[in-house]
Amino acid sequence: MKPIRKLVWVLAIVALVVVAIAVCFYKRPVSFFNRLLYTQMALAGAHSANVTVQGHRMHYYVAGPADGPPVVLVHGLGGQAEDWRNLAPFLRGAGYRVYTPDLFGFGRSEKPADFSYSVPDQAAAVFAFMDAMGLHQVDLGGWSMGGWIVQTMAAGHPERIHKLIIFDSAGLSQKPIWNTALFSPTSAVELDQLDVLLMPNPPQVPAFIAHDILRISHSHAWVMHRALDSMLSGHDTTDALLPQFRMPVLIVWGELDHIMPLTQGQMMHQLVPQSQLEVVPGCGHLAPVQCADRIGPKVQAFLKQ
Repeated sequence: MKPIRKLVWVLAIVALVVVAIAVCFYKRPVSFFNRLLYTQMALAGAHSANVTVQGHRMHYYVAGPADGPPVVLVHGLGGQAEDWRNLAPFLRGAGYRVYTPDLFGFGRSEKPADFSYSVPDQAAAVFAFMDAMGLHQVDLGGWSMGGWIVQTMAAGHPERIHKLIIFDSAGLSQKPIWNTALFSPTSAVELDQLDVLLMPNPPQVPAFIAHDILRISHSHAWVMHRALDSMLSGHDTTDALLPQFRMPVLIVWGELDHIMPLTQGQMMHQLVPQSQLEVVPGCGHLAPVQCADRIGPKVQAFLKQ
């Protein structure tokens, strides 16, 4: 009987643990998904670290050989360093040293209350990050708002940019025709509307996951509002800057992007005569995540030219 009682106790404890995990997942599913992302990055060889930049803590990943040519990738509005998880391995595998910082206000970096979250100030912070890493010149890539940031960097200090890669980028003076308030959704309906803008055929988000996403959106809304207000002011657009670029430029665009329509990528291509435009069929604004298997080889080839 004793072995049976012991087995019953073990099974009861296991059941309680499973129930506790299930309850925690139900209440905070986004935290679980983030932990999975952190694990995925670690298993892929990306080292997570923090550095003090402009007096504030900035989180970043670095992966690839220590003596490899440096590549810095800048995520977009509401994004995080893990957004490069599917694309970065292509560069690391080609021998590059890949740095993916979390911009101030996003991911696991600090959210300073006295920071503007404007494109120029974020650009200055990325340069400060490069200085902290000892990177004088890099191949630089940016996605969406991050694309706007790297355009600003390339215009201000072209000597520090070897090659430039722009993914589904903001920056031109054209105003969005969609509701920008959706970047800080306050209801499940608005969250669904945002997903439709971000990707073709978005999956149905379960209600308990949507609830947690909205909770986080509410707590981070002030950062999003400050960044959007700055971008929508029209003060820092890049239309006049792009024709001045002399470094090689690769422009990558999802064919079905509704956030930054393909016409904007085509305009950027026209403004940068030496640029190369790669359109990814069937992909939307999240192309660097969802279509990395097609984008990765093109980026590799561009950097190796």
